[in-house]
Amino acid sequence: MNKTLLKLIVCTLLVCTTSIYSQLSQDQESKIDQLFLNWNKPNHPGGAIAVMQGDQVVYSKAFGLASMEYMVPNATGTRFNVASVSKQFSSLGIVKLHLEGKLSIDDTIDKYIDGLASFGSKITIRQMMHHTSGLRSLHALFALAGWRNDDSRTNADLDRLMLLQTDLNFEPGSEYLYCNTGYMFLANIIEKVTNKSFVDYMEQEVFIPLGMYETYVEDRYDRIVPNNATSYYTQRDGFVRAVEYWGYVGSGNMHTTTIDLLKYLKNYYNPTSGWKSAFDMMQTLDPLNDGSFNQYAFGVNVEEILGKKRVSHGGSIGGFRSNIAVFPNDQTSIAIITNFSSSNPGGKSNDIAEILFDQKLTPKTLTAAKISKTSLESFKGTYYDHDLYEENKVEFSGDTLFLGNSKAAFIPIGKNKFEAIWSGTTLTFEENQFTYTPFSGKPQVFKKFQEEPFTESLAKEYEGAYYSPEIHTSYAIFSKNGELFAYHIRHGEMKLEQKFKDMLEGDYPLRALKFKRENGKITGVFISDGRARNLWFEKTN
Repeated sequence: MNKTLLKLIVCTLLVCTTSIYSQLSQDQESKIDQLFLNWNKPNHPGGAIAVMQGDQVVYSKAFGLASMEYMVPNATGTRFNVASVSKQFSSLGIVKLHLEGKLSIDDTIDKYIDGLASFGSKITIRQMMHHTSGLRSLHALFALAGWRNDDSRTNADLDRLMLLQTDLNFEPGSEYLYCNTGYMFLANIIEKVTNKSFVDYMEQEVFIPLGMYETYVEDRYDRIVPNNATSYYTQRDGFVRAVEYWGYVGSGNMHTTTIDLLKYLKNYYNPTSGWKSAFDMMQTLDPLNDGSFNQYAFGVNVEEILGKKRVSHGGSIGGFRSNIAVFPNDQTSIAIITNFSSSNPGGKSNDIAEILFDQKLTPKTLTAAKISKTSLESFKGTYYDHDLYEENKVEFSGDTLFLGNSKAAFIPIGKNKFEAIWSGTTLTFEENQFTYTPFSGKPQVFKKFQEEPFTESLAKEYEGAYYSPEIHTSYAIFSKNGELFAYHIRHGEMKLEQKFKDMLEGDYPLRALKFKRENGKITGVFISDGRARNLWFEKTN
């Protein structure tokens, strides 16, 4: 049977199955509809939503426009770029090769990727899939190197930058930090092992065997492929089109439909013949080096919600937003793919789960311990993590602690310990510091600090030109009208603020600047931008 005929048969079957709503009550369907009705407003982008229970598609609808320019509506078969939802498919490709004995996920990556620095530590394929490799990540590196948000970027661009890197964000396995670089390297490894392009390998060895005939990996951003939505950024007064610049694969840029995604998700509870071991392995969780729990498996989060196991992941690129989730023990899957930036598919997926299971997400019930007012007052203040360059402010209302800009609420469960009512994260206070222990991930230590005065003499010490051999770029730091700025030829002027002596914060992409002194004189600065930490810039004048 040829491929065209096979696709015709599959599409015909899907027309039938997508009209089956027998397992949803009218009330459930109506409640799900209500979540998306505002996407049908005039001149509004939207998306496609589908739900599967068992082997039946019980909900499949589309809302809003696929193209605002041409007033083309979204349809249930419209393709969307699902961004980082793609990561689990890259992982699945690697897992397949592992099970076939063509590689091992515990191989170190220098076996497959030539020219990388030794980094002082070996990195495994497994660690890249768990986001524990310590590699500096794609977009943060590019931004520091001078790329703007709409500049074209490819795997070849990343490869060139990574060959210049001499350091990591952290020791492999010691920390979870989301990293696109590791997943782009998975594409390199697949190509080396199979002698096929990543695009062809995924189509031939993953998508077609799983019946995903409307799915493909896009390694260009200017190619014309029918039935694809255009994406839009939400503005205060409407929408603007997101300029496409993403030409990289492995970490994202898979295009697909909700029905193809449901066919994939079904494998977590009713796997296609020959694929059970792969989907079991995809859910493997590994602790960090210190034993801390990490809920990120092989391209998916494995967690519990509403008292049920959920395997899920979201995605974001340009104006595209996506979220897929499967409750394997309940044989229920949800796929939401959208083409505008304020669509919040993750929140909508939670809302649908509440409707399907007739439960509400509720905060944890905690019994508050009694803490003296004096102790509460001593805990208040501003704290800083000197390793990760993160700040948190501790405030109180009654005995409830509120943390940071998110105002996450914590209840006292001991004389110096608080627990978050939603996440299970705890804060443990000691003298002038607290340890932040998340449900998943490495504990962080935040120390109380006060901002130190910025003086003209300090400004003069900071001023100068700084060059990084790891990204072949320079920044100039200078003062103007009593304020401090950094300058890059592509980013222009960026204002800097001093947190304390030799520690500055700046506008994007200069999140943190930590100056180094030798014999009291500044010799350079370590610059960090979230997922790329401590790039060394030597002072050249």
